[in-house]
Amino acid sequence: MKTSIRLLLIACLSLPALAACKKEEAPQKVEKAPLTAPASADDEKAWEAYVIDVVQRRVEADGLNTNPYVYFLPPESKPGFEDEYNRLLEKATADASRGITAGNMLVFASPSSAKMADLVVAAFAKAQEGSMKGVKLYFIGKPEDSERVKAAVSPAGVDYAFIEAK
Repeated sequence: MKTSIRLLLIACLSLPALAACKKEEAPQKVEKAPLTAPASADDEKAWEAYVIDVVQRRVEADGLNTNPYVYFLPPESKPGFEDEYNRLLEKATADASRGITAGNMLVFASPSSAKMADLVVAAFAKAQEGSMKGVKLYFIGKPEDSERVKAAVSPAGVDYAFIEAK
């Protein structure tokens, strides 16, 4: 009788240990490789996907809790480009003039890096000095356009970062 009680007691005590061994591990989150900038400036959909990928990675890295302001200018070859450029310039100018509260992110991107740089420079011409302290601003484009964008946005007090479209 003592032997059977001991066996039952051993079985009861070892059962949770066996169950713990069979637990399945939680699936590991597989991180996708970053997208690269499309080779063709005319592939608007591929550029949009690239910009979305870059923005999502920056939002996660910066621990942002708000939706970023993303200003995307299509390729210059797109019909109606000038109209889109003017509408985006009007919106960006209004936003920059009004000011953006700290903790937000602004992203300016385009396959037409020089035109986007022109837009940023024009939009921030009316921004008040120091009106965007604590705002993160990313310019996604070519290195040769970065310095003039930085010079245009710095007086507003933004935390400027350049991301080379590659």
